[in-house]
Amino acid sequence: MNVNVADGTANAARPFGWYRSLGRKGRRAFLGAFGGYGLDSFDYQTLPFGLAAITAYFGITSGEAGLLSTVTLVVSAIGGVGAGVLADRIGRVRTLQLTIAMYTIFTVLCGFAPNFETLLIFRGLQGLGFGGEWAVGAALVAEYCSAKYRGRTVAFVQSAWAVGWGLLVLVYTVLFSVLDQAIAWRVLFWVGVIPALLVLWVRRSVEDAPEAAARRVSAKVKGSLAGIFRPKLLRTTVFAALLATGVQGGYYTLFTWMPKYLQSSRGLSVVNTGGYFALLIPGAFIGYVCGGYLTDLLGRKKTFLLFSVVSALLIVLFVQLPYGANGLMLLISFPLGFSTSAIFSGFGAYLAELYPTELRATGQGFTYNFGRAVGAAFPAVVGFLGAGGAIVLGAVGYAIAAAALLGLPETRGKELVEVPS
Repeated sequence: MNVNVADGTANAARPFGWYRSLGRKGRRAFLGAFGGYGLDSFDYQTLPFGLAAITAYFGITSGEAGLLSTVTLVVSAIGGVGAGVLADRIGRVRTLQLTIAMYTIFTVLCGFAPNFETLLIFRGLQGLGFGGEWAVGAALVAEYCSAKYRGRTVAFVQSAWAVGWGLLVLVYTVLFSVLDQAIAWRVLFWVGVIPALLVLWVRRSVEDAPEAAARRVSAKVKGSLAGIFRPKLLRTTVFAALLATGVQGGYYTLFTWMPKYLQSSRGLSVVNTGGYFALLIPGAFIGYVCGGYLTDLLGRKKTFLLFSVVSALLIVLFVQLPYGANGLMLLISFPLGFSTSAIFSGFGAYLAELYPTELRATGQGFTYNFGRAVGAAFPAVVGFLGAGGAIVLGAVGYAIAAAALLGLPETRGKELVEVPS
C-alpha cells in the first residue's frame, strides 16, 4: 500500500500518475529532493569543468589534478555513510538540510583557495555534504512511493543530476568565454551558492513520510552500521557495495576527465567542448527518466545488466575513434550520456528495497558511498596514465557491476512500509 494514497487505476493511466500518487506531502518531498540533487550536481561539476584552468593556474601535474577528484569522492563516501546513519536516527529532512549547507559553504570557499593544498582541503570538505545528499533524498522519496511507481519516481529525482549538470555547462561556457581563465574558475565555484538559497526554502516545507518515520522512531536498532553487516544482511551489503563500486568507477572515470580530454587530447575549444555536452547531457536526462521506467518494467537486475554492457561498449568506442573523427564522437555523445546515466536510475529504488526502514538510509548511504570511495581510485589512475585511452578503464567498472548482480535478489514490486501495529 502507498505510504500516503492508494495506487488507483486513474493515476496509472496518466503520464505523470506517479507524481499525482505521491500526495501533497510526497510531492513536496520530491521537489525538495529533486532540487537538492540538481544543486549537488551543479556544485560537483565545478571541478571537472574548471580542472584545465586550475591545473594551469597552480602549475600542478595531471596526477595532482586527479587527486582533487579522488579526495572529493573518498571524503564524500565518509559523508554519505555518516549522513545515512544520521538520517535513520534524526530523520531524512533534517539530515538533508545539513548536507546541503555543508556542500554549499565549501563549494564557495573553493573559489577563494590561495593554493593547491587549500583547494584540496576545501574540496574534500565539500565532499562531506555532496556524499550525503543522494542517499538521504532517495530514501525520503522512496518512502512516499508505491511499489508500482517507485522506480520511475526515484529515477526522476536522479534526473536532476543532468539538470544541474546542464546549468553548470551554460555557466561554464559563458564565464570562460568572457573572463580570463585565471579568474573564471573561481567565479564558477562562487556561483554555486545561488541555487542553495532556493533549495533551503523549499525544504522548510518538507517532512518525512509519516508511517516510515513512525516505524523508524519505534525501532529498537536504527542508524547502525553494525546492523547492515548482520548475517541476514551481510550478503546484500557486500554485493550492493560491489555494484555501486563498478557503476561509479566507470562513471566518474569518464566524466571527471571528459572536459580535459576533449580539450587536451582532441584539441577542442571551450565552446566546442560545450557542444559535446549539449548532446551528452540531454542524453543523460532522458537516460535517467527512461531507466526508471525500465526498472519498473523489466526489473531492477535486468536493467542494471543491460546498461552495464552498453556503457562499457560505448566508452571503448568513444575513446578509440581516430583523431579528427569529431563528428562521430559527437554522434556517440548522446547514447553515451543516455546509457551511463540510465544505469543510475535503479539505485534509489533498488537500495531502498534491499533494507528495512530502520536501516534503510544507513544501507543506502554505506553501499552507494563505499562504491564512490573505491570507484574514486579509477580517475586517479587515469590521471597518472593519461586521459586518453586510459579512460577505457571505466569499462572495467561496468564489468564489475554486472558480476555483482549475481549475488543480489530482484526486488521489483516490494512495498517498503507497513503501518506499525
